[in-house]
Amino acid sequence: MSESHIVESVTVEIEAPARFVWEVLVDYPRYPEWNPYTVRAETTLAIGDRIDLTVPAMDGSAGTFVNREYIRIVDPPHHLRYDTGDELPGIFAVRDQWIEPLGPRRCSYRTTDTFSGEYAGQVMRQAGPWVKDGFDAVARALKERAERLWARPTDAGQGP
Repeated sequence: MSESHIVESVTVEIEAPARFVWEVLVDYPRYPEWNPYTVRAETTLAIGDRIDLTVPAMDGSAGTFVNREYIRIVDPPHHLRYDTGDELPGIFAVRDQWIEPLGPRRCSYRTTDTFSGEYAGQVMRQAGPWVKDGFDAVARALKERAERLWARPTDAGQGP
């Protein structure tokens, strides 16, 4: 039996409503504009559909690679889950992203990834700190992007 390993991001408090932050989080075509850890993402968000996540190379080089996962939970504006399915022999990873309302115009965000399977320990030793740094960077970047967009008045009347 393999052991599970969990990587958890920092929790950030965001000065924008949970629903608005959710829309920023799932606006995948805009990821290249703000997301430092997932520079591209393609999905329909349909349950069971793939999500192809393009992430930077772990060694800091200019390269990227695509990690294919599968959408499992879409519960706006609170919870998004996808996992690796059978894509990686000996490793199974479940990514959860949580947005919690803290009031009508504030919320928090955090993400976790739970690794299990025969090679989970090895993956954690090699990539755990890199994943943690990436998740923290996403949390901070989401906060910055959502607060900046929320503060900007629009024709639709959104904003503070």
